Amino acid sequence: MKDDKSTTFQEVKDDIVQFIDEREWKNFQEPKEVAISLSLEAGELLENFQWVNTPIEEIKADPKKMEDISDELADVIIYAMQLSNAFGLQLSECIRQKMEKNRKKYPANLVKGKHHKYTYYQSQNKVE
Repeated sequence: MKDDKSTTFQEVKDDIVQFIDEREWKNFQEPKEVAISLSLEAGELLENFQWVNTPIEEIKADPKKMEDISDELADVIIYAMQLSNAFGLQLSECIRQKMEKNRKKYPANLVKGKHHKYTYYQSQNKVE
């Protein structure tokens, strides 16, 4: 079984395309519908944490809970990958560019150990 270290984004994206093509579902994959589905699946992922304060160790020890989280997380990622396919975006480049923006918004020397939104640091005239 391949893991994250040996599987590329492209391999997973190709698998998703194959799955859709085999079922002739391409006509149902308009970006708006995919984005809506992504949001709905993110909500289903969130339901796993609603109204509970269970320590992560307990969650990890619960096979059913881990399966539920894994399934919903996979759905979110699948829809995100479908959007990247629809727009011809390279996920690795999207992530790298966003991480660079995040580094500028949240300089480690200013935000270490803090949880404020970047606008807090801007209002303090600490980040451009």
